[in-house]
Amino acid sequence: MHIEAFREYCIVKKGVTEGFPFGADVLVFKVMNKMFALTALDRLPPQVNLKCDPEWAVELREAYDGHIIPGYHMNKNTWNTVYLQQVPEKLIRELIDHSYDLIVAGLPKKTRQALEDLE
Repeated sequence: MHIEAFREYCIVKKGVTEGFPFGADVLVFKVMNKMFALTALDRLPPQVNLKCDPEWAVELREAYDGHIIPGYHMNKNTWNTVYLQQVPEKLIRELIDHSYDLIVAGLPKKTRQALEDLE
């Protein structure tokens, strides 16, 4: 997956915004102001950080040794760094969806309702 395709997949999700809170080279995607994906645009090969269930994170790291690793500069238990061009695109989309869903599930009830009410 190319970084442009990654961005396009993230930005169309309900309630998602993008920004550069950590500087001009780190693109962050948030749902209802909570981060679910980020990428350092100057990193080669392209890689992204995505939130992940801790048990699945370990399984993914074992299955994709060196291509899915503990999250760079993130909580190593709940974030993975995924190398975009070494992991199947279908899995990357699944991981983006999973990260988004984890964040949404953790939102306060009122915020989740506001997200559902968005068109």
